[in-house]
Amino acid sequence: MKTIITSTGNQLNSIFDLRFGRAGWFCLYDDQSGEISFIENENINSQSGAGTKTVEKVVELGAQKVISGDFGPKAKELLEKFNIQMVLLQDDNSTVQHIIDNLKS
Repeated sequence: MKTIITSTGNQLNSIFDLRFGRAGWFCLYDDQSGEISFIENENINSQSGAGTKTVEKVVELGAQKVISGDFGPKAKELLEKFNIQMVLLQDDNSTVQHIIDNLKS
């Protein structure tokens, strides 16, 4: 399963980003292959619609799960429509590596 983790940076030691549509980066983790990649969020400075544009990117990347701190109502609705699981995490001190380690266990 491919999981997206919102991140403040493009490294495993980057801090988890509580924002979804305006997160700085997305960590794409594939638990089948173990592959990890970082994608810069093109929508971080969008005037409007950052959440819905970000959902389009999530679908394009083939993710089945998104871990973030918050999802706006429109983003939530779209993620549900595409059957993408949303996981809310409120720990803004966690690193991306820590979250991946928790997914593995």
